[in-house]
Amino acid sequence: MFEVLVFVYENYWRGDACPELPQLGRKLGAMGFDDEEIQQALVWLDGLNLAARNTQLPPSSDPAGADEAVSAPPLAAPSPHSLRVYAVAEQDHLGAECLGFVSFLEAAGVLPAHMREIVLDRAMAVTGDPMSLDDLKIIVLMVYWSFGEEPDTLLLDELCDDPAGRVAH
Repeated sequence: MFEVLVFVYENYWRGDACPELPQLGRKLGAMGFDDEEIQQALVWLDGLNLAARNTQLPPSSDPAGADEAVSAPPLAAPSPHSLRVYAVAEQDHLGAECLGFVSFLEAAGVLPAHMREIVLDRAMAVTGDPMSLDDLKIIVLMVYWSFGEEPDTLLLDELCDDPAGRVAH
């Protein structure tokens, strides 16, 4: 499934540039991807699209200014002193390496709380324990992609670089 996600990321730079899922499925099939992998990726992408849509801030009023729209209160930013506690299932599924990487991204200020929760949700939607760090990095890229945001250069380097090829100074 992750090969399909990487293909989608590389060929449709932003989530809104991606075709609808049925058309995307046909294109992926024409590219030679396995039907089961395509189906898993489409279900996963559907969940990602739903999560990204549900975290958008609601409009504060009607754009025409005529009637005040009844909307939910704006999302509050988490306190800088708040602490995310991981459930046992999350700890088991993600493992120490992936949880450490998520903590690193948060501490570096490149993974806001709402995106972290989507990363965790989409990671939990993937089968297999524990999740590999490389697969988690693809999920982080796809979450940025779904918001139409490009990760900064240093984050992109961290997500795409193979640490096995690094040479210590």
